[in-house]
Amino acid sequence: MTKRESVLRFIHIMNKLRTGPATFEQIDAYLLRHSELQEANFNMSKRQFQRDLKDIESIFEIEIRYDFKLKVYAINEDENSEISKRRMEALDVFNALKIGESSSSSIHFEKRKPQGTENFYGLLHAIKNQLQITFTYQKYWEDTITHRTVEPYALKEFRNRWYLLANDLKDQQVKSFAFDRLTELEITKKRFHPSGNFDVNEHYKFCFGIISPTDHELKEVILSFDATQGKYIKSLPLHETQQVLVDDENEVRIKLNVYQTHDFLMEILMYGKNVKVIQPESLIESLKANYLTALNQY
Repeated sequence: MTKRESVLRFIHIMNKLRTGPATFEQIDAYLLRHSELQEANFNMSKRQFQRDLKDIESIFEIEIRYDFKLKVYAINEDENSEISKRRMEALDVFNALKIGESSSSSIHFEKRKPQGTENFYGLLHAIKNQLQITFTYQKYWEDTITHRTVEPYALKEFRNRWYLLANDLKDQQVKSFAFDRLTELEITKKRFHPSGNFDVNEHYKFCFGIISPTDHELKEVILSFDATQGKYIKSLPLHETQQVLVDDENEVRIKLNVYQTHDFLMEILMYGKNVKVIQPESLIESLKANYLTALNQY
């Protein structure tokens, strides 16, 4: 068996157990089916399976436990973190690409510019080791390229874009920098001590998008969607604070607690006639002004 087949077998084992606990026989049957689909050899003995479980934990940091009472294997629930989920998603894409690589017409990619992920490792290294970094940066709305020296705190994803959250030494403000606008990254040897304990989850707990809560007011927002749009809103919540207040054949009404930022306003505008803002009044007035401005262009 090749190394490639071994890695793919690990992925298939994890995929099978992501759907629920399974016996060794069920896992083995699943691997047999995929051996036929991919014209590969994923067959294994029970002894090899035990070695695979150790390799999976070592390589992917995902623990698979055996339930002696039910006589099934299952992924440790404690491993069901957001990082573990993303790791598995990346493996799913990798596996799909390997299957579809022989036919370019099998997968249709979204056309987009590079996301700057080549700096991922360097930025994480600087964050973990509290090292100042320098880079050149150009904002979307400005032609001027600036040189920044910052203290990197964390990385954040929003709408398939990655951002660096860092303390800009120019004015001692925590700012976000888009990966795809960041170039000439250099990791210095100068260490820093973060002022206070910056927690990216707490910092953005009531935010929608990437805009920092600075100078924005936290509001209780109530939105009413038509029944069809409401199904999407329930399956993919707008925000972690989302609560469903009404869910019937006419509408889905939700409540959020978020800062009234530009990102959030743009999100609500995107739904057009399929959403009605119940409160707050300030958001209603902002929507009216934007709709009137747009209408006046025609």
